[in-house]
Formats: sequence, C-alpha cells, structure tokens
Amino acid sequence: MKFLLGLMFSLTLFAAVAEEDVADAALIAELKQYCNDIAEEDGTDGQDLNTFLLECVNNELTNEGYQKVEKI
Repeated sequence: MKFLLGLMFSLTLFAAVAEEDVADAALIAELKQYCNDIAEEDGTDGQDLNTFLLECVNNELTNEGYQKVEKI
C-alpha cells in the first residue's frame, strides 16, 4: 500500500513539474533583445540571425520553465 501511495505521489509531482507556463509577449520581446545583443557581441556561429534568435529565446524560455515558441 505504501508503494502505491508513493507511486501516486511521484506521478502527481512529475505531472506538476512537467507542466510549463506560456511566456507573455513582454518576456519574449525582452529575451529576443537579449539574444540579439549576444548575436551582435559574439556572432551567430554561422546561423542566420532569425534561426539564432529563435534557438536562443527557446533556450532561455526552457531554462526559466516556459514553453518554447515556434516563431518570434
């Protein structure tokens, strides 16, 4: 019985952690500017700017617990 309760608790906790919030437009704009600054200072490693910005923004969003975006 303890095993089942522990398993249910673990699954509930995992489900809560797996849910990601959707970032608002202001946060996405802020991250886009941040990533653009990185691109200007450090370059894009051969990627075109839009691809670099999308990957950079998505990396920052996932690091902060938000869902990725498909375009910016």
